[in-house]
Amino acid sequence: MVIENHIPVLLYECIENLNIKPDGVYLDGTLGRAGHSFEIASKLTSGHLICVDKDETALIQGAERLSAFSDKVLFVHDDFRNSAKIIENAGFGPADGMLFDLGVSSPQLDDASRGFSYMQDSPLDMRMDTSSSFSAYDLINGFEEAELSRIFFEYGEERFSRRVASAIVRERTNKPVETTGELVEIIKSAMPASALREKQHPAKRIFQAVRIAVNDELGAVEEMISTAPDALASGGRLCVISFHSLEDRIVKNGIARRVNGCTCPREAPVCTCGFVQTLRHVTRKPIVPGEEELRENPRSRSAKLRVAERI
Repeated sequence: MVIENHIPVLLYECIENLNIKPDGVYLDGTLGRAGHSFEIASKLTSGHLICVDKDETALIQGAERLSAFSDKVLFVHDDFRNSAKIIENAGFGPADGMLFDLGVSSPQLDDASRGFSYMQDSPLDMRMDTSSSFSAYDLINGFEEAELSRIFFEYGEERFSRRVASAIVRERTNKPVETTGELVEIIKSAMPASALREKQHPAKRIFQAVRIAVNDELGAVEEMISTAPDALASGGRLCVISFHSLEDRIVKNGIARRVNGCTCPREAPVCTCGFVQTLRHVTRKPIVPGEEELRENPRSRSAKLRVAERI
């Protein structure tokens, strides 16, 4: 479903797997453009929806989009890593469903002033939460070469991470790297000709890595998947959409720990490690976009939805 030209990723799959009760309590931990939240709220009667985002612009726009459901929706400016605490503080009781879309929203990518895109020249920023004091500018101009290389390699899986880090440090000795355009040119200058001929933009992996590091995205996912299930009611559903292998691995492993985390030897007649199963798989394999969605929204091509249920 398209809402004001915004195409929520795996919308129907998320709504179906949340198994929404009209009187239930739900949390959208990554409100974005409120596409998923709109569908959740429209199915509620006496239920409640908690909408969370660390981007204040998303909350303002979300309040406008969900104005018809204002009596059912609570907006919270916070990091989704704190979802369990947010649900507790809301006072509605445990959640019947929680949804996390871990991707960067299209408006953030398309808004040049936010500095997320390598396709437009803008100030180096990349902060999801604009009230944060740490930006891409600080990372690119302040981190040591070895740390930059590690970030590019681990978070962006960039095989030329050392060359790019070296080029950045060399360039910034003359003047700070201030814009996304300047960073793109430095990245290109460090790449061999063969890499520049690849279909993928040469700056894509580096920009992904910087964004992840600036916003501590992987740390947030780790904390969320470790604590959020505790805020689910029995039978409550957890739905998480990831867009790259690093996030998906954390989500997959976090769910697995709660499904089959017993450390006892297989031959042991009973469990003695104290493990208590708290989740079960609803879908063992991730749900991915179909051909129709891929045609309508090419940005969804790397999306994976994992679903688990509280026991």
